Amino acid sequence: MTTSGPLSGVTVLDMSRLAPGPYATMLLADLGAEVTAVGGGRAGLPLETVSRGKRFVSLDLKSDAGQQALHRLVAQADVFVESFRPGVADKLGAGYDDLRRIRPDLIYCSVTGYGQGGPMRQAAGHDINYLAMTGMLAMLGPTNGPPTIPLNLVADFAGGSLVAAMAIVAALFERTRSGEGQYLDVAMIDGARSMMAMHQQMWGTSAAPARGLSVLAGAAPFYRCYETADGRYMAVGALEPQFFAALWSTLGLEAVPPQYPRTEWPRIEDELTAAFASRTRAEWTEIFAGVDACVSPVLDPDEVGTDRHIRDRHGDINDTAAPAMPLFSRTPARAGSTDRSDHTTSVLSALGMTAAEIAAAQDTTEPTGLTSWPDM
Repeated sequence: MTTSGPLSGVTVLDMSRLAPGPYATMLLADLGAEVTAVGGGRAGLPLETVSRGKRFVSLDLKSDAGQQALHRLVAQADVFVESFRPGVADKLGAGYDDLRRIRPDLIYCSVTGYGQGGPMRQAAGHDINYLAMTGMLAMLGPTNGPPTIPLNLVADFAGGSLVAAMAIVAALFERTRSGEGQYLDVAMIDGARSMMAMHQQMWGTSAAPARGLSVLAGAAPFYRCYETADGRYMAVGALEPQFFAALWSTLGLEAVPPQYPRTEWPRIEDELTAAFASRTRAEWTEIFAGVDACVSPVLDPDEVGTDRHIRDRHGDINDTAAPAMPLFSRTPARAGSTDRSDHTTSVLSALGMTAAEIAAAQDTTEPTGLTSWPDM
């Protein structure tokens, strides 16, 4: 497989499932890494939406032949990623100690919810559970209601995928100095907790006295969304005085009021609510275009690809194909195609394995795991 990008030449084996690990390796693929996803067993393949730029093989890791095939792949790999509960990879002949004997400079990354140590290391969990245990969920949502779940973006993708990708790239860089590999214990609960650094300090202060009352959670009328005449929304982030003044004047309101104290906020909210309700989202988008007031239209997911700013930066692409990367000046990232067909034969043949060896190593189990979202 020929790749381009800053990670061109880096070979990644991905044995992770669901979303956090596969999204991390998809980002590495966007950056030019050659990613081979190792499937097999009841779990099957990862979600299709995190499969671009990869090739897929299926191995029976409960057999000696399957484990031997994996070890031959590892001998040529720079990075190995897995997301099993602690100890499971060891039982499959894919633990760190097993694989570093084959490839001493291997970067081995385990992505789990609770990490490799601690009393909850073996517990099942999802994004909502990790947010609950980091204090983040308690800050999200209205004052007189339950916490609001921010999809599974925070712990799974930010605290898990992005932290894992960063850790892998950092370990690859360190290896250029030491020549040694290492083990990376990436816990989503740790990543989510790290993102609470600022908000942890704000909790219980006048900036965030309780859920729903944080300035950054919508309590401030100049940092929230307002409905427009056509039932759509505009997002307002006019925290600084100069942006607030620009917001006020662009809306055609008179005499900019003081932003603080909080006793001013009900009146500000009433005026902003009435003003935004007087025009459509499209009208306000045009009016605020080029105005430094931190005001943006709230786009539906299927509208993002048509936004003129997004199109200017990334061209005529759809959202799922866009590499979520900075724009590199010399080694641009690129979104690979999604090909979930089975490449086991071609990949293992390239390692010199015979047809009989490949047949013995390949897994043909019908998957029962979640590989795409069902119709609901």
